[in-house]
Amino acid sequence: MPMPKHIPIIDCMIGFPARDFSQYEFIRKQLRDKQSKEEFEFPVEYMFKHVPKELYGSENPISITLHEMDRYGVERGLIGVGGDVSERAMKDHPDRFIGSIDVDPNQGMDAVRRIVRAHEQYGIKAVSAFPAGCFPQVPIDDKKFYPIYAKCVELGLPIFVCAGVPGPRLPMACQHVERIDGVMYDFPDLVFVTRHGCEPWEKLAMKLMLKWPNLYYSTSAFAPKHYPEEIIKYANTRGADKILYAGYFPMGLSLERIMTDMPKVPFKDEVWPKFLRENAMKVLKLA
Repeated sequence: MPMPKHIPIIDCMIGFPARDFSQYEFIRKQLRDKQSKEEFEFPVEYMFKHVPKELYGSENPISITLHEMDRYGVERGLIGVGGDVSERAMKDHPDRFIGSIDVDPNQGMDAVRRIVRAHEQYGIKAVSAFPAGCFPQVPIDDKKFYPIYAKCVELGLPIFVCAGVPGPRLPMACQHVERIDGVMYDFPDLVFVTRHGCEPWEKLAMKLMLKWPNLYYSTSAFAPKHYPEEIIKYANTRGADKILYAGYFPMGLSLERIMTDMPKVPFKDEVWPKFLRENAMKVLKLA
């Protein structure tokens, strides 16, 4: 039951402290409530009590992330590529960072070409998308997503997609978990990993994972003490091979907060290695 200390962890959502919070402008421009637009530096600040803001503005963001990874036994982390910092991280530390590319289906075939370029240039192992954060929003099962799903299948890449009620104060309908069902039917070879909890439809997510062999769940943006009960139950029974650890450093959670909570999660002994490492190795096709 206790979390083992010897497993080299793979974190399926990690990043680097930025110079400021301007990276969230793509979300902020869509928000309408005054508090989100004027008071929050981080668009979902109301949800996270201890955003590690003190780390932002560093001249050495990669070294900060590596230091935190080393402190808490995180061997490798899945990062978004495309900026100067991520390019340097991938070049200087290929043994520590795994590349992913974020796409907006509103870009049409340009989004598909971005995937191909990132695959050729960085050797990315995944694609990611935030349906509620697209401008305009694009539902998970919208046909705009279909060329992206098809390219992921062609290149053998999993796609990590936010599902459930979004944290930013944006409409949620585009991320309803039921939308995943049609996607998996149309793309049975697509490896689809949910991000950000699937709440309040986590039980439906579990049912869909039972139904679809290539559907997975990652725990991003949740402190372990708040992992949904249904997901813990599922991991401890029929879903040990379907649940992947993902953090949220430095966006909303510190690794200290995550790893302080983690030992209290009631996973069975045989679930821990799969959750912390083996399932990510399989999904991301890591040697």
